[in-house]
Amino acid sequence: MLRLAEKADVVLEGFRPGVMERLGLGPEAMLARNPGLIYGRMTGFGQDGPLAGRAGHDITYLAYCGVLHAIGHADSRPVPPLNLVADYGGGAMMLVSGLLASLFQRSRTGRGEVVDAAMVEGASMLAAPLHAFTAAGLWSENRGANLLDSGAPFYDTYETSDGRHIAVGCLEPQFFAEFARLLPLDDHFVSGQYDKTLWPPMRAAIADRVRQKSRDDWDLLFAQTDACVAPVLSLHEAKQHPHNRARNAFVIAGTLERPAPAPRFSGSQPTPATKPADSDLAPSTVLARFGFSKNEIDDLVKSGLFDR
Repeated sequence: MLRLAEKADVVLEGFRPGVMERLGLGPEAMLARNPGLIYGRMTGFGQDGPLAGRAGHDITYLAYCGVLHAIGHADSRPVPPLNLVADYGGGAMMLVSGLLASLFQRSRTGRGEVVDAAMVEGASMLAAPLHAFTAAGLWSENRGANLLDSGAPFYDTYETSDGRHIAVGCLEPQFFAEFARLLPLDDHFVSGQYDKTLWPPMRAAIADRVRQKSRDDWDLLFAQTDACVAPVLSLHEAKQHPHNRARNAFVIAGTLERPAPAPRFSGSQPTPATKPADSDLAPSTVLARFGFSKNEIDDLVKSGLFDR
């Protein structure tokens, strides 16, 4: 591992704090061999602190950082947003951002560093605007009582006549006016869009109207408008949507159709993922790329290390 680190740009580890150090593979040991190495560490709670050694999952970290409390309707319990916020957003994407920033810094200084990515802190960082809104008196800690958490009737989902749903997100007055015209909705709701005393009857009126048509009928009505209304699609339906098809937003990888890489870059085009050849993944091939001699590789293979 130390030999591999000498020629690596980045090392990633996702163990609990202290494990890599006990193996003799902590940042100090690896950076001594390669001062330009970027050492990325992913944990739930970070490398220190009272909870550092604790196990957890996305829902755990969301609970500790206050985000979970904010998600859900007013008359219901908190709802975990799959594992998108702490695992993928606050964890993986924050770690990637840190690695890229460190690589950019290394291009100027030649020095590597350790990136300590804690999912609880990454998820909290994603919620920074909510802390700002709260400090400004613009956000209530009561769940489902705010503009973006289903509190506003013009930013929520509604059931249609066929038991499916549409998503309504017409925050701006001009978009809400377009929504109200097509629904239709009484004019006094348009002039009083942000009057919270009108929100309960406004919600009831919207819900009553939406239940009169199917999801796809509403989609057809709002499709060419700026009313910010969308059909709530299943994962399968999203792959078939004309916009996603036109953008090649999903690609075939073997027998799996999955989201295409994002974001897009002008210097390259997204291509279907292909499985690397077994020979490309063989330990001998990987070790050779890192400068190990044939005799060294043979000895490692004979030791049975790669049979485990």
